[in-house]
Amino acid sequence: MRNILIIGAGRSTTSLIRYLIEKSSSENLHITIGDISLESAQKLTKNHLNAKGILLDVFNEKQREEAVKAADIVISMLPARFHIEVAKDCITFGKNLVTASYISDEMQALNKEVVEKGLVFMNEIGVDPGIDHMSAMQVIDTIRDKGGKLMLFESFTGGLIAPESDDNLWNYKFTWNPRNVVLAGQGGAAEFLQEGLHKYIPYNRLFRRTELIKIKGYGEFEVYANRNSLKYQKVYGFKDILTLYRGTIRRVGFSRAWNIFVQLGMTDDSYTIPNSENLSYREYVNLFLPYSPTDSIELKFRHNLKIDQDDLIWKKLREIDIFNSKKYLEIKNATPAQALQKILMEKWALAKEDKDMIVMYHKFGYELKGKNYQIDSSMVTVGEDQTYTAMSKTVGLPVAIAALKILNKTITTPGVLRPIDKEVYKPILKELETYGVQFNEEKKEYLGYNPDNLD
Repeated sequence: MRNILIIGAGRSTTSLIRYLIEKSSSENLHITIGDISLESAQKLTKNHLNAKGILLDVFNEKQREEAVKAADIVISMLPARFHIEVAKDCITFGKNLVTASYISDEMQALNKEVVEKGLVFMNEIGVDPGIDHMSAMQVIDTIRDKGGKLMLFESFTGGLIAPESDDNLWNYKFTWNPRNVVLAGQGGAAEFLQEGLHKYIPYNRLFRRTELIKIKGYGEFEVYANRNSLKYQKVYGFKDILTLYRGTIRRVGFSRAWNIFVQLGMTDDSYTIPNSENLSYREYVNLFLPYSPTDSIELKFRHNLKIDQDDLIWKKLREIDIFNSKKYLEIKNATPAQALQKILMEKWALAKEDKDMIVMYHKFGYELKGKNYQIDSSMVTVGEDQTYTAMSKTVGLPVAIAALKILNKTITTPGVLRPIDKEVYKPILKELETYGVQFNEEKKEYLGYNPDNLD
């Protein structure tokens, strides 16, 4: 049998493993799941004859090398910073590799060796990055094949709560890594192109510079800019594009409320709070407010942030119980961001019966034979349950499909790659449709570049 090694048994691997186990008999596969928790690895095998869980510490060189050496292909579902040692082993032992993570500088530096050995290192093959690349390039290549010229490309993705499980004023729950949500947008200004102009949005303005989009059947959403859209000029071959903008999707009103935390400094992760383990939620909030011998914390909060008592934002803040004097952080040396995450996780954790939802939206503006057109492309996927979530489905299925196609030699181009070529995205997108991951496209008139609108 052909052995597929999966390193990492986190929540995003459930649909990946189910897919490969279901294919194991017809494709002659044996799936080995390696994780630092043997219990987690074994649990995901579902006691299937063609799967086993093993103890694998990625920092244990002997364990790692033995596992890689025994595999026909390796899938790394580790945090991005841990892929590199696995990748080096794959080069040493001549194994193809698949990850869902962005290509790091360290990974890109391996490209020459990977090509020389004729190996495929497929990265960025999850949802974002991944499905966003593939679905965008399919439309972009179709436009180009017809002789069209791209003038605008906007792309947005969000991990959200499904409508049937949306039961709080924020219209949001944590459907992936909460820490990444709390720290979103930090590390530099958002950069993008708009109608031919280079634009920046600094972190302190990011959540007040939002746009609105509509998804048929799901209503209105808001988007805020991702950190760097400009790198996609080279990735997608956009030489003369006028607008290039990528962002994150939330329900309308989320960003305005989240901006309160940004203004106060609660999302800061650069310093630790003394005695944080003994602070109540209320005392934590008071750290960021001016002193007053008479005013309550609530009054100081509203006064400094200019929030009216009947403002929906105030109701949202009360809902997360941030002013509670009887609940404690219980985290030693917590940063403000870690403390905020603790408070939010109590209210935004998914309940057992909750379902998550992935929403993706692309807008293409292009010129063809002297006329301007626009294509709106959207995809919504709702999770099955807390095991087979929409996040695990849209991350794990592209990874699994790509791995099997590399193993079967239908994807053969060597190098450190992302899924932007037809040989990769066409068959994967086609198969994803059979699992309900499908884009709806609407073509309409595009107004194009307006030189009088340079704001």
